[in-house]
Amino acid sequence: MTGQILEPSTPAIRVRGLRNSFGEQVVHENLDLDVERGEIIGVVGGSGTGKSVLMRAILGLRPPQAGEIEVLGVDALSDRARESGLIERNTGVLYQNGALFSSLSVAENVSVPLKEHYSELPEDMIHDLAMLKIRMSGLGEDAGAKLPSQLSGGMRKRAALARALALDPALLFLDEPTAGLDPIGAAAFDELIKTLQRALGLTVFLITHDLDTLYAICDRVAVLADKRVLVNAPLAEVEKFDHPWVQEYFHGPRGRAAQAALAKEA
Repeated sequence: MTGQILEPSTPAIRVRGLRNSFGEQVVHENLDLDVERGEIIGVVGGSGTGKSVLMRAILGLRPPQAGEIEVLGVDALSDRARESGLIERNTGVLYQNGALFSSLSVAENVSVPLKEHYSELPEDMIHDLAMLKIRMSGLGEDAGAKLPSQLSGGMRKRAALARALALDPALLFLDEPTAGLDPIGAAAFDELIKTLQRALGLTVFLITHDLDTLYAICDRVAVLADKRVLVNAPLAEVEKFDHPWVQEYFHGPRGRAAQAALAKEA
């Protein structure tokens, strides 16, 4: 519904010299990051490294203290970006807890962004589009009439994903999408994301602690530490990066288990 607004060689996301702080506490200093079109990038880092802060800055929800941010070829910090809604209409977000409206049905939740940005569409068309996104997210049609409280944790994740896809975004942001899911449910959700990314040509910015997710679906991994992006590369390169947190994270027991699982599938 919205279409891409990029020149062929333009990264989907380009961040330069970013500074984010809360009073005297500096979270990011001189942070650079590129996200290429059509990739799934996993963003990892220890607690307090500002993964969600970075996502909110890119989305324009929290202005940084310094730096440049371009999203889909548009200066995300400009008045034009805020007033035109170009970035908002071309991005979808799945927050960690789903952030669904508890008093609305799943179909009504998915319809919210459609009504906000395309209020001229007939109600029946909005409903049909919402139901299409619900099916794309792996839910049955009967889920459309249910309230979020009537869904399992995994189903709520899928309902939130359906809403994130409502506007046919070029960019999809996922904040800990598999948190709270059992291993089988998490693997199924990973596969769904990969399938949708391939089918829709999405660029996916994925914050996660889940090593299985990183090894299963991510094209590159960006590691946040020391107030910046230490490395942004394919996993094989990231694993070799000489930094204590990186080595502990990727070569500790859980990292070795994820690598072994990947090798077994290959």
